[in-house]
Amino acid sequence: MKVLALGGSGGMGRFAVETSMDFSNVHEIIVADINAAEAIKFANSMNEKVTGVGLDITDIDALKKQMSQADIVINTVGPFFKFGPPVLHSALDSNCHYLDINDDWEPTIEMLKLHEKAENKSKTAILGMGASPGLTNMLGAYAIKELDEVETLYTGWNMDGATPEEESSQSGMNAAMIHGVQQMTGKVKIQCEGAPKMVRPLKKVEIDFPGFGKFKPRIFGHPEAITFPHHFETIKNCINLAHGSGFRTLRWIMKLVDVKIISIERAARIIQKLSSSIRNDIESQGNAVRPNTNTFLSDPPPLYALAIGLKDGKKASCGTMFNASDLISMGEATGIPLACGLKLLVDQKITKKGVFAPEGAIDPGIFFNELKGISNLLETENGEMVSTFRSWM
Repeated sequence: MKVLALGGSGGMGRFAVETSMDFSNVHEIIVADINAAEAIKFANSMNEKVTGVGLDITDIDALKKQMSQADIVINTVGPFFKFGPPVLHSALDSNCHYLDINDDWEPTIEMLKLHEKAENKSKTAILGMGASPGLTNMLGAYAIKELDEVETLYTGWNMDGATPEEESSQSGMNAAMIHGVQQMTGKVKIQCEGAPKMVRPLKKVEIDFPGFGKFKPRIFGHPEAITFPHHFETIKNCINLAHGSGFRTLRWIMKLVDVKIISIERAARIIQKLSSSIRNDIESQGNAVRPNTNTFLSDPPPLYALAIGLKDGKKASCGTMFNASDLISMGEATGIPLACGLKLLVDQKITKKGVFAPEGAIDPGIFFNELKGISNLLETENGEMVSTFRSWM
């Protein structure tokens, strides 16, 4: 298979390319970036399968010309509210399979509407195959399988580890930071009592996680809140949550954006500086962004899902947590799961045709088993990628 990696030399894409280039069923990877010199430089540091080209993805004719030479497109170019829908349209028009790390809920709704187009072309598109969404979706699907029926699904993650990569082809304001501000201001969509609902982000939500007890993370706008109800009809309530040490400061910054005292871009610059400081503090203390899996702590898990519903006719809940032995970067935690999704697709372990979030097309057990096999970066102390916490055991 020939892969076109859009943004493949960026902070997220480089980890996907570096991991994917050793897959036996990936025969060629074209790294495309608006910064041609960086794309070529990065490609030259990889193996012989990888080449680099300059490409402006807003030039649809040039984009489709590159896509016509590929079987699969992996897209790490953000922000996805701007680039997600047109790139997916172009990929399907060019008869390519598609995977991305889309973490914006607004374009996700639009892109899911292309399901019939992809299905008719016998193509598979997976949206949000990163960390959150991505790993969180697989954790949620893992938890859902433990219950007989699920009514409520939460996904959550620690914002302290969400810092941009130092090494990237991107210049200027980081797209991830702009995305973060957008999902913490205005209103975001969740699922509430069986229907979509627009709510203010950053509101605290109390959840009771088996083994950890109760804690209060905050609402953060992300696709998981809309994709789980899309794929699982019994889910009546679904919210994506985030926690971290800097929320008190973030709330004040977001208020300034909401009342139009500062712009989204200025807020993003402030947060980028703050997030780098937070990460440096974590690294200097030698702490990982996860609790010791052998000890129940009061802090929330670093990356988790919680399913609430019925088991054997009784109310029950199941929590799942992603394990990692070291402090992994945002790029690793996003790019490597994308590569895992690519491997499952090229190895024909994803067989559904159409447009899906990860939980709609990928078996979570197969995913985590594959993930464990492709990367030492995500190697765990106890040999398991996922810890499971059940209310009934």
